[in-house]
Amino acid sequence: MDHNRYEDGYIADILKSTRTIALLGASPNPARPSYGVMSFLLRKGYDVFPVNPGQAGKEILGRTVYARLADVPQPVDMVDVFRAPEFLAAVMDEAIALPTRPKVIWSQLDIRDDAAAAKAEAEGIKVVMDRCPAIEYPRLIG
Repeated sequence: MDHNRYEDGYIADILKSTRTIALLGASPNPARPSYGVMSFLLRKGYDVFPVNPGQAGKEILGRTVYARLADVPQPVDMVDVFRAPEFLAAVMDEAIALPTRPKVIWSQLDIRDDAAAAKAEAEGIKVVMDRCPAIEYPRLIG
């Protein structure tokens, strides 16, 4: 897939069909983008599981934080990645190794690794990179 541009329908379908999200790189700091996006997604009715090894066992926005994707207590539809681009390949590998793989791996603004994306897509996982669901949702869904 060409990750330079996404069809609006592709993004809208992902946002409409997703119910559960693992937010990787979640922060308890309200000034951090991951906090704001997590808050937005919760307000829109998504079931969000924050993932951050440094915060594991604590809570962010009333939700228990998990150390890694494999620790999330149920399968998720989407992994939303707030990690530097050099970690994206490892995130893809971790998601591929899950017993029930996510349908989508979404990396936030300025986070892109085309080789990692190709690997996930070869395993049947949709990929969105360098986009934010908190920007795309209002634009496409309202």
